[in-house]
Amino acid sequence: MFLNRLYIAKNKEPLQMTLDLLNRINPLKDRDKDIKIGIKPNLVCASPASEGATTHPEIVEGIIIYLLENGFKNIKVVESSWVGDSTKRAFKVCGYEDISKKYNIPLIDLKGDDFITKSYKGVEISICKTVYDLDYLINVPLIKGHCQTKITCALKNLKGLIPDKEKRRFHTLGLHKPIAYLNALIKQDLIIADGICPDPYFEEGGRPHRLNRIVAGFDPVLVDCYAAKVLGYKPDDIKYIGLARDEGVGNYINDDTEFVYIYDEVHDMSDEPQIVQKDKKYLRLIDEADACSACYSNLVSAMEKLNEMGITDKLADQICIGQAYRGYKGFLGVGNCTSYFEKYLPGCPPKVDDIIKFITELCG
Repeated sequence: MFLNRLYIAKNKEPLQMTLDLLNRINPLKDRDKDIKIGIKPNLVCASPASEGATTHPEIVEGIIIYLLENGFKNIKVVESSWVGDSTKRAFKVCGYEDISKKYNIPLIDLKGDDFITKSYKGVEISICKTVYDLDYLINVPLIKGHCQTKITCALKNLKGLIPDKEKRRFHTLGLHKPIAYLNALIKQDLIIADGICPDPYFEEGGRPHRLNRIVAGFDPVLVDCYAAKVLGYKPDDIKYIGLARDEGVGNYINDDTEFVYIYDEVHDMSDEPQIVQKDKKYLRLIDEADACSACYSNLVSAMEKLNEMGITDKLADQICIGQAYRGYKGFLGVGNCTSYFEKYLPGCPPKVDDIIKFITELCG
């Protein structure tokens, strides 16, 4: 196992790239065939992978085919969608129900799972019990943008392994430190990151950017450094990447990092595409304090559309959102946490179309 190596496949079909990567790496060589294997995709919401929000099912199918062909049969797919969405609906819409039936692989909705509380540096974190029943965890994140942390990939994808109540609490703790601590508590054995057509700006998708590549590795910090670079950031721009490195979870890309392009001649990171981030000035109209991702993301998506309509120019007040506003008497708010505000839109999370209607009517 080469921790300081990234394997990159590009410009072929997702299933074929996955199989070629796994056959090249041979990650489970000499492992007991009876080990319990969990595959953790990113199914944050019920959105087809073509929209840039969720892991392509072909990648997970490729992993399953590889495992079955190599004698590993104790496999399950584990996931919980973000707060306010249904994992079961995501399994169906994203094509995972078909895979489950085809290969007789169970889909485990962790929203109904029990949890175990672990402590790390004095911070208690609740983690779904199923995680501790696994012998080998394959993380299959998406390389994509995130409206609060700038990016999400291997490190942040583990947030789908905690209960919804804990997801909300992570936001009150500032997201970055608990994400790093969570990764210190959960070891991911293999990462296969989907870079087919991610949304480089927001986690709920809708703005897919064609990259047509898959990246595999064993170090989640290294994989996230690659993701940050591709999405137009430096690793230090993403606070939780540095915190995870400091906790010994992994290492930054350095001069010793080896990039293995399985279909090409030797390349290095300078050959990788880099998405130029757009200036989103309209985000300055949002006053966010401990907001959950689903709620905040819906507001950001609504604001993007309102900006295109020219309505954000008419807003005279900032829009408040987040758990820190519970019981606070303000003027303009979105979400149930701002229910004491003079003008607020209910919802947990509020829908994008409802936010657009609410702000449009407010601006006359």
